[in-house]
Amino acid sequence: MSLDKPYKDVPGTTIFDADMSRQGYHLNQFCMSLMKAENRARFKANERAYLDEWPMTEEQKQAVLDRDLNRCIALGGNIYFLAKIGATDGKSFQQMAGSMTGMTEDQYRDMMVKGGRSIEGNRSIGEKK
Repeated sequence: MSLDKPYKDVPGTTIFDADMSRQGYHLNQFCMSLMKAENRARFKANERAYLDEWPMTEEQKQAVLDRDLNRCIALGGNIYFLAKIGATDGKSFQQMAGSMTGMTEDQYRDMMVKGGRSIEGNRSIGEKK
């Protein structure tokens, strides 16, 4: 029996719930492996070979290779785990978040300093129709 998930109606937002946790378990465990320097070195030396050691879906692996963090989230990735990929690449969380919104780092920072994105039109998908 599926649970009702009214929170799926928030535009541009993927809620990391129990279903997403199960879907992204191996993706997120891969990310956590990057906490160890020897694993980061192995990943950077041959990303594809390192990813193939993990029982992730091909779509998850390709999203990591493409550094498509929005796709990683849609496939069960948790942003706090995915931040390990950014750290491995030498990127700040702000740089990562900017890339996920289609903004430059400076544009993203300016938006956040001004209070974030407007709530208008972003409460529910139904508002945008």
